[in-house]
Amino acid sequence: MNVTLIGMPGSGKSSVGRILAQRLGCAFLDVDPLIAAAHAASSLQQVLDSLGNEGFLDAEAEVIASLHCKNTVIAPGGSAVLREKGALHLKDLGPVVYLKLPCQVLEKRLWNLSSRGVPLAPGQTLQELYALRVPLYEKYADVTVNADRPKAADTARKIIQVLEL
Repeated sequence: MNVTLIGMPGSGKSSVGRILAQRLGCAFLDVDPLIAAAHAASSLQQVLDSLGNEGFLDAEAEVIASLHCKNTVIAPGGSAVLREKGALHLKDLGPVVYLKLPCQVLEKRLWNLSSRGVPLAPGQTLQELYALRVPLYEKYADVTVNADRPKAADTARKIIQVLEL
């Protein structure tokens, strides 16, 4: 079985995902490096700069749709839910967990939003991005876990409890 973690940038998908994978005795897959590698780029931001927002989202969906793994915790980018093709494929791979955080917490964590490979429309604020994405996270998630715990290990433990793994 696979478990996919979705949520805003800064919600802890990678840090919680690594711990969750270790505790479940399975692999961990961060999708962002796969996108960069598919475009011979050294960073996600390079891919975004090269393709623009829409091209980036299409490229991300293609990489996600090509995933075929087992016994893996998957951490896609926060924008994975913006293309139905990728989001539905993640659901086909196993349960999808939305790591939910208040926007105020994300504002404190995301000091590097403009260089992080996050597709933002010109002038778009974090609050606007949050308002756009939260309904999609809720739509595609099988379960929601509040990720506001002080330690990633506590969030991983909560996911294990909720999914009864």
